[in-house]
Amino acid sequence: MTTKKVEKTVFGTKEWAAYNENCMSGCSHDCRYCYAKSMAVRFKRRTPDDWQYEIFDKSKLAKRFKLKEGRFMFPTTHDITPEHLDACMFFLENILKAGNEVLIVSKPHIDCIRSLCARFGEYRQQILFRFTIGSADNETLRFWEPHAPGFEERLEALAHAHKAGYATSVSCEPLLDNNADDLIRQVRPFVTDAIWLGKANGLIGKVKVNGYGDRKTISRAVHLIESLSDGYLTDLYNRHKDDPQVKWKESIKKVVGIEVPVKAGLDI
Repeated sequence: MTTKKVEKTVFGTKEWAAYNENCMSGCSHDCRYCYAKSMAVRFKRRTPDDWQYEIFDKSKLAKRFKLKEGRFMFPTTHDITPEHLDACMFFLENILKAGNEVLIVSKPHIDCIRSLCARFGEYRQQILFRFTIGSADNETLRFWEPHAPGFEERLEALAHAHKAGYATSVSCEPLLDNNADDLIRQVRPFVTDAIWLGKANGLIGKVKVNGYGDRKTISRAVHLIESLSDGYLTDLYNRHKDDPQVKWKESIKKVVGIEVPVKAGLDI
């Protein structure tokens, strides 16, 4: 008797890209819910206190890439920040000049996005920007993502990339409040590809590992989880299910009954 192999569904970065690339350890944005930080702390590669100090891996500057089938995602465990912008652009160009398609994901600093757009015009057709914007409320962003740019700067960066002729998209993952309809409305004019919605998986566990086990953070985490109830997400899905620009991450697909892909990088 043969046993049929059960294919595992994809989640996280694998929903968007076949290959992940990074060139730093740590991230100055130091988001409370950060998955990459929680993994680094769990495996004792970094501590909750030193994660905010970015360490560039100079060996990555010598890495050479071949053309591969499927999209690269850069970065996945850190961001593109002003301090290491030049090094990140050098690394990114090595991926692009081999002919690869790259999904650039960032909580964008406007100066960084201006530089990226100016530098990579010849590779424009290989690039899709995906800017993370989980809320249009600056107080909410400052709490969960204390050192990342505010909403207006992220929206300006999105508009700039759009005007510069790049393909653009938005990641509302994790959603940081239950005002997704307003967020969709504000970003839509500058999106050519899709607006992705998702919730924070394992939120309370991650914030505790990341050194944010204080009463205020846990209380806000519980409130966020409750505000993004299955009922809210189902209603949100019903309002936008026929909108081709709105897509759903695995965390919401499971709630509303959408089949989750088993192949990496389909971006659907």
